[in-house]
Amino acid sequence: MPLIALTGGIASGKSTIARRLEEHGAVVIDADAIVRDVQRPGSEVLERIAAEFGAQVLAPSGELDRAALAAVVFSDAAARERLNAIVHPAVRSESQRRFDAALAAQEDAVVVYDVPLLVEARVDDPWDLIVVAHAPAAVRADRLQRLRGMTAAQAADRIAAQVPDEQRLAIADVVIDTSGSLDDTTAQTDALWRRLVG
Repeated sequence: MPLIALTGGIASGKSTIARRLEEHGAVVIDADAIVRDVQRPGSEVLERIAAEFGAQVLAPSGELDRAALAAVVFSDAAARERLNAIVHPAVRSESQRRFDAALAAQEDAVVVYDVPLLVEARVDDPWDLIVVAHAPAAVRADRLQRLRGMTAAQAADRIAAQVPDEQRLAIADVVIDTSGSLDDTTAQTDALWRRLVG
């Protein structure tokens, strides 16, 4: 079972690559989905987040108010570190459970862990291959504004809150350049799949 880490900065096209690999037959495990699962109402993780950051990060429904939490942590590196100390261990445990389940279900599965914060949290795990989706920061800022409705300042803050591109590129075994057309990204992803199963 090859275990592939797929990472990239915000709006880098990582999800497009993950979807294409899934179409080919990969088992894609989404770190963001795991984060949402471990932060569900009633979870220990959500209780700890509320205790650390206050009730203002909870919606009236009792769910995490992601926008309110983002407003606190994206502009404060120390707050981000406190949040990560709560969330990362739970995500690590649940992701490992899902890797093990994928292997148990299909011994020769290609498992792709779609993980935005690889450099920050999981770079030393025993990956068979690290794939980085890459587009220049200016391209990603434009995508955030056009596709997600952010202001230029919001886009810049989100990009600045992540590790610099150079740190992601330094750990890459494979870089998929997503700055061109969708067809270009798809062709590079298809070539990666052939490498994985060849």
